[in-house]
Amino acid sequence: MIDQSLREQILSWRQQDPDPATAAALDDLLARADAADQAATDELRDAFAGPLAFGTAGLRGPLGPGPARMNRVVVSQAAAGLAAHLRELGMAGGRVIVGFDARYNSQVFAQDTAEILAAAGLLPLLCSRALPTPVVAFGIRHFGCVAGVVVTASHNPPQDNGYKVYLGDGSQIIPPTDSQIAAQIAAVAARPLADIARSDDFPLVGDDLVAAYVARASSLVSPETPRSLNWVYTAMHGVGAAIVDQVVAATGFDQPHRVTEQIEPDPAFPTVPFPNPEEPGAIDLALTLAQQVDADVAIANDPDADRCAIAACFPSGWRMLTGDELGALLADDLLRAGVSGTYACSVVSSTLLSTMAAAYHQPFTTTLTGFKWIGRVPGLAFGYEEAIGYCTDAAAVPDKDGITTLVRVLELAARLRAEGRTIADRLDEIAARYGVHLTSQLAFRVADLSLITAAMARIREVPPTALAGEPVELVDLALGSAALPPTDGVLFSGTRVRVVVRPSGTEPKLKCYLQVKLAPGTELAADRAEASALMAQARDEMARALGL
Repeated sequence: MIDQSLREQILSWRQQDPDPATAAALDDLLARADAADQAATDELRDAFAGPLAFGTAGLRGPLGPGPARMNRVVVSQAAAGLAAHLRELGMAGGRVIVGFDARYNSQVFAQDTAEILAAAGLLPLLCSRALPTPVVAFGIRHFGCVAGVVVTASHNPPQDNGYKVYLGDGSQIIPPTDSQIAAQIAAVAARPLADIARSDDFPLVGDDLVAAYVARASSLVSPETPRSLNWVYTAMHGVGAAIVDQVVAATGFDQPHRVTEQIEPDPAFPTVPFPNPEEPGAIDLALTLAQQVDADVAIANDPDADRCAIAACFPSGWRMLTGDELGALLADDLLRAGVSGTYACSVVSSTLLSTMAAAYHQPFTTTLTGFKWIGRVPGLAFGYEEAIGYCTDAAAVPDKDGITTLVRVLELAARLRAEGRTIADRLDEIAARYGVHLTSQLAFRVADLSLITAAMARIREVPPTALAGEPVELVDLALGSAALPPTDGVLFSGTRVRVVVRPSGTEPKLKCYLQVKLAPGTELAADRAEASALMAQARDEMARALGL
C-alpha cells in the first residue's frame, strides 16, 4: 500500500497531466497498488521519489508517469525552464532549433517544447520530421540559433527517451549551465502546469536543413577519391538511413547492401535487445550480410545516428572494430592527409592518439568523457571517444556525428580497396609503427545504483597495486588536475597497463576501460598475443577488485 503523502502527490500529478496515455497508466498503477500489487507500489514510489535530474546530458530516463520519468509534464517543465534561462541571458527573440528522433513520444515532446519556447518569446524552429541528432546539431550554426534541443535517448532501450540541450556554438551544455537550467526547471515545477503558456506561431524546418547538411557532408570527400566500394549498412531501426542515402548519392559512392530488417525507424527496436552497435549481437545481421556479399566494410549507425561503428574481415574472420581502433584509423587518415589542428580524445580512450598526433607534430589534449568536452576543444581537428563517437568536421558539428564519420570511412575504405589493401592491413601498419595498443572494457549493469557507489568506494579504499604483473599508480580523478576537471573516476597507470574506472553518465552501469600498450616490435603477431594474455589477466584482476 502507498501512504497518504504519496497518494496526494499522485493525484496532484494526475490532475495536471495532459497526456491521456500516462494518466491512464497512472490510474492503473494506483489501482494495482491499492490491490496490494507490490510491483505497482514499487513503481509508484520510484516514479515519485524525486524529479528526473537535469544534468550535462539534459534529461534521460524511462517513459511513464511521475516526476522521475520522461513524460509531457516533465518535458514541458524542462522547456519552460530552458526558456527562462535563455531569457535571463538576454536571448529573447533568439532562434532555437528543436529536433526529435523516431522514439515513442519524441515528436510530441518536441511539439510541446516548440510551443512553450514560442510563447516565452523565443523563435523555435521545429523540425518537420524525425532527423538524426547531428543534422539538428548542424542546424544550430546553420540557422544562427542561440540554443538547440534534440528529443532522443540515442542508443538506450526502447522504453527510454531523453532531452538533449545544446548551446549556440553547437556544443552540448556543461556546468554551470546545466545547474542554472535545472534551477529554472525547479522553479517552474513549483507552479501549476497550466501556468505555462503555449503558442503555435513558429516555423517548421526540414528540406532546407537536410539539403545544407548533405551538401556539407558530401564536401568532405576529395574529388580524387575512388568511389567503388562493396559495403553493408544498418540504421539499427533508427533515423539515419534516409540521410545516409542522400549523402551517398551526393558523394557518388556505390550504394550499400542494406540490412532491411533494421533500415526503417521502429521505436520497438525489434531485432535487438539494446539498439547499440556495441552490444553483443546488435550487428549480427550486418555481419551475416557482409559475409554473404563479401563486403569491404560494414557500417552501423545507432538509432539517432550520432555514433558510428564498423566491421571488417580479418584473418580470423569478420568482427566489429573497437571504438579505439576506428578512432586510430580516422586519425591516421587525417594526419596522413596533413590535416592540422588539435587532436583530442576522452580520458577513457586509448592513449594511441596522443602518440600519433605527436608523430605529426600536432597538438593533442585529453578531455573528460563526453562530447560536451571534446566538442569544445579549441582548434579541434579530430576528436573521439571509445564509445564509437567521432567528430570529423568540428567546424560544422562540434559533436559526435555518425554520418560524416560514415563518409570518412567510405573514403578510406574505397581508397584502400583501389590500392588492393584492406582495413585490417591499415590497422597492421598503425600497430607496426606505433606499437600494439589493445583496449577492452568491463561493464556491469545494475538495477541498484548503490552498488556502483559501493564499488567506487571499495576501489578507492582498497586499490590494486599491480595489474598483469606490473606495479600501477592510482590517480583519483575526483581530485581534478591541471589537465582535467574533477570527475568521479579512478585511473591506474603502469608502464604497459592502464585502467580507468567510472560510472556511466547515461546508463546504470559501472565501466572499466583497460589498455595494454607494447612498444613497436619486429613480430606483430607475437606482440598481439602477448598483449592479449596481459589483457586477460588485467581484466580478471579488475573484475575481482571491483567485486561486481
